[in-house]
Amino acid sequence: MSLDFSWMAWTWPTALFFIAIATFLAGMAVWEYARPGGNPRVGVLRFETTRGDRLFVSLLGSAFIHLGWLGLAGGASLWWATLISGVYAVLVFRFV
Repeated sequence: MSLDFSWMAWTWPTALFFIAIATFLAGMAVWEYARPGGNPRVGVLRFETTRGDRLFVSLLGSAFIHLGWLGLAGGASLWWATLISGVYAVLVFRFV
């Protein structure tokens, strides 16, 4: 029995995106196993967040950054949006 994935638009950027998300989730699982508790803290949002919360906020924000980039920059390279998203994620993990 062979699986037919021809209906999916698998390109290298799409594959890299899903590999990156899987890597982030696996890394967070290993981090939580090694140091349980999630290190809850109160940041600029003024409510307690854990590592998982900060990962979720950074992934959600990165999605909006990419959508905004597509809407405003059109066909320009998405690598700039990825760079901005990386900086955004670092700032979320540092200050939120």
